[in-house]
Amino acid sequence: MGLWILTRGDWMAAAGGGGGLVVRNWDYIRARYYPLSPRLCFLLCSLSKLHSLLHIMKLLNLLTMAGLATACAHDHDDKEWTKEELDELEQKWGYEWPFAGINTFAHLNHVKCLTEPTEPYDIAIIGCPFDTAVSYRPGARFGPRAIRSASARQTSMRGFNPRAGINPYQNWAKIVDCGDISITPIDNNIAREQMTQAFKQLGRRKTVSALAPKPRLVTLGGDHSLALPALRALKEIHGKPIQVLHFDAHLDTWNPAAYPSWWGATQFTHGSMFWMANQEGLLSNSSSERSVHAGLRTRLSGNDFADNEDDTSQGWVRFTADDIDDIGTKGIIDGILKVLGTENPVYLSVDIDVLDPAFAPGTGTPEPGGWSTREFIRILRGIEGLNLVGADVVEVSPAYQNGGEETALAAAQVVYEIISSMVKRGLQDGGKEGNGGNAAGTKDEL
Repeated sequence: MGLWILTRGDWMAAAGGGGGLVVRNWDYIRARYYPLSPRLCFLLCSLSKLHSLLHIMKLLNLLTMAGLATACAHDHDDKEWTKEELDELEQKWGYEWPFAGINTFAHLNHVKCLTEPTEPYDIAIIGCPFDTAVSYRPGARFGPRAIRSASARQTSMRGFNPRAGINPYQNWAKIVDCGDISITPIDNNIAREQMTQAFKQLGRRKTVSALAPKPRLVTLGGDHSLALPALRALKEIHGKPIQVLHFDAHLDTWNPAAYPSWWGATQFTHGSMFWMANQEGLLSNSSSERSVHAGLRTRLSGNDFADNEDDTSQGWVRFTADDIDDIGTKGIIDGILKVLGTENPVYLSVDIDVLDPAFAPGTGTPEPGGWSTREFIRILRGIEGLNLVGADVVEVSPAYQNGGEETALAAAQVVYEIISSMVKRGLQDGGKEGNGGNAAGTKDEL
């Protein structure tokens, strides 16, 4: 017991029912305290000169304060466990049902990667809870938490992807959930620097498999402005500008000079980050290595196509949402692969508003007329041959979705498809199947 108390009943019983301060009934002391702590009872009863209840009470209080009472009252289990016994415990208690456990993406192991710099991984999930660069509805700072929650039915045990023919969670890659970057919501310039430093640190980490000379990050947003810090890190890590595949309803290459600027507002927004990336030389925009938008359907500024012309000058090729009606998903897939190829490093950036609001209402700038979840996933599966060096899924604002979590569920599925493609590409480059250290049990929740 952690606390020893002599009640009034103890007092009367120990005093033999006659009151006073002298212990006459040592049999009562033995019966009362021996079951709780034989050692302590022996100590008390062996001190024959201490016949005063006050003395005993003082002694008990001192023992409690020193922690000795607790130490005497418990027999600690110092058993040395064998591997077989530990395996049995894992089989007995290691499995987590989808609705249980700590909230990580797909029940992956959680590693505080930014404070544990020696922990290696091949693919890392990282949350970026930042949304103060939005131009309309806020709330994407809660996106990482919502996407993780929506991924609960994804498990290592039940992770086989029929289209890819692999289980990405039980393969060559060690995949971990790094938690979230600590980002200030007060100052966007500081927030941008925090994200940049975090992405650089995470992207330099040692890997586990030789198939991953550099780790790949899959970022859960957060608003879309996080793509700029991610591209800064990728250029430094890979030593060259990066091609981008950008799924979005909007261009996000807006020149800030085209908007009111009398107050000197920041140029860093979720609609200007690719313009800024181009200004900083982060994007590969040569005629042979252009970047791609897909799913576009937004309104443009002014009275003409100046926004599109500016976008083209920055090195982008565009596929609109309507193109799917004319060329189908296969035409979209073939067009993307023709521009990007399969060898150059590509950063995949997915704004969830590429989906129609009927399928993803939980976002900050919804645009009617988008793709269905099924159409978009079909396109993602068709481009699995790309050399993805990083990815993000952004602009999930759970406050605007319905009770069925349809937006977050779609985002979680998109992340799963991205991870599957990264792992399958590694296998095609020479990987061997095996357990990537992510197994979480052998039972099927169904």
